[in-house]
Amino acid sequence: MKYLSLYLIGLIFGTGISVSGMANPAKVLNFFDVAGTWDPSLAFVMGGAVIVTFIGYRFVLRRPMPAMADAFHLPTSRAIDARLLGGSAVFGIGWGIAGFCPGGALPALGTLDAPVFIFVGASIAGILLARGITAARSPRTATA
Repeated sequence: MKYLSLYLIGLIFGTGISVSGMANPAKVLNFFDVAGTWDPSLAFVMGGAVIVTFIGYRFVLRRPMPAMADAFHLPTSRAIDARLLGGSAVFGIGWGIAGFCPGGALPALGTLDAPVFIFVGASIAGILLARGITAARSPRTATA
């Protein structure tokens, strides 16, 4: 049941991304082109997502536990540190250059366009690189 729910949630998300046009990198890049062919529709999509998330979290977090997990896994740190700023900058720069974020690129894989596969491959490589750097920099713990 858990995997069916995950599939349906992903299907709804991907459909929303596709219907809103956010899987089209040209539409996303036009949002960033404020001095040229600016398209404000991305702001409305994001605003709608923020409103739905805000309301949804109010309902969900009133529950004693998630429907399909033992506990909520919420961030505990509120620190704005170099990792957060660096990751945000890399995400934003990549989004501005490619016109894709991971949420928009995954549904766009269905287009079979090579740039989408290159972006997803580069995203996966970046994730693996970041994990490797984090693992190399973290203090080693002794195992008994």
